Amino acid sequence: MKIAVAADHAGFSLKEALREKLAAAGHEVTDFGAFSAEATDYPDYAVAVSNRATVVSNKEGAELTGSHNDANVIALGSKLVSEEQAAQLIEIFLKTELDGGARHKRRIDKIAAIEHKNDQELATKA
Repeated sequence: MKIAVAADHAGFSLKEALREKLAAAGHEVTDFGAFSAEATDYPDYAVAVSNRATVVSNKEGAELTGSHNDANVIALGSKLVSEEQAAQLIEIFLKTELDGGARHKRRIDKIAAIEHKNDQELATKA
């Protein structure tokens, strides 16, 4: 599976550890930075991986974001989860499939419409 990772300086060490674990598990990992623990601004990296992003800090959140929201990105706070917890949450997220059903599709369609609008706005700014 193709997986993108990114972090600011505060999450650098967690990102590095997770990147290595994901690559060792056979995933194709693209690293969007930061590339050191030197102070930096998270928006510089978040924008590269943020479409359909959901903040996750527990097992239920990792499961629900995949099964209900069809999210393709999770955001983990390096001050909220340990390296072991983060690896576990990523594993749950990657294995969880969308439940389907009309109520989820309706919500996912709304998210897609927001993404489309945001993409159009970004394109006009470029």
